[in-house]
Amino acid sequence: MFILSTSASGLCETLQPASVKRTFPVKTVWAAAEGPGSDGPGPDGPGSDGPGPDGGDSLLWYAAYGSNLHAARFACYLYGGRPGGAALRCPGCRDRRPPRLTAALTLPGTLYFAGNSPTWGGGTASYDPAGHGPVPCRGYLLTPGQFSDIAAQEMRRPPGADLDLTRVLATGRDRAGPGRYETLLRVGALGGRPVLTFTSPAGLAGAEVTAPTAAYLRTLGAGLAEAHGWGPWRAAGYLATRPGAAGHWGVGAVAALLGRAGGPGDSSGNRPALKGS
Repeated sequence: MFILSTSASGLCETLQPASVKRTFPVKTVWAAAEGPGSDGPGPDGPGSDGPGPDGGDSLLWYAAYGSNLHAARFACYLYGGRPGGAALRCPGCRDRRPPRLTAALTLPGTLYFAGNSPTWGGGTASYDPAGHGPVPCRGYLLTPGQFSDIAAQEMRRPPGADLDLTRVLATGRDRAGPGRYETLLRVGALGGRPVLTFTSPAGLAGAEVTAPTAAYLRTLGAGLAEAHGWGPWRAAGYLATRPGAAGHWGVGAVAALLGRAGGPGDSSGNRPALKGS
């Protein structure tokens, strides 16, 4: 078990009173692959959140594959604030308790950049589960209400309404609305709890890909370093070759954004992939 205490100071301009701490200490686990029907580890294993006021009965994992890989950026969605390099502030969740756990996850599929974000000024990440290749993610163990409020903020809507997760939990997919991040996916299970994310309904085949900005790539690179231990060259090799970035960003240019510590040969070990349930 590792203890992670990530500060948002300097990276997320919080809306909280000065007396409220701007960090969230969370236990970090490396996610083991689970097959269909697996109940996951026991009460002290990676899937357990331990005793709490809600008993942990309705908790779920949110798999972040874009800017929310970075804990300080995710803290802006949770607590409220403006991420470093972004133009818009986030109102925060109704329930501002920290995640019970975080986990490094890897999903099958493709990450691509599309749209024109008013927050970042360029293309932002979407996930296509039908694509080929691993997609590194970061899992946050949250309540359904927190997941709903994060999804609302992704669509620049005020938080406050709980999503109906019945269909996505039963079938693996539900289109909750017409927006870019309103297609809900159940992508697996960890510790006996569902792993959910949200993405575009069209997928890569129906997307008009667009290049991400430097600020957005720096945020993703910081998240890959935190969650998976990737050095700048490994992160750059991944990000610069995603659809939307490819042809606009070179690996060297992205590595320069992220810092060249470690050189072109920098890498980290592979982490186990999360299997669908």
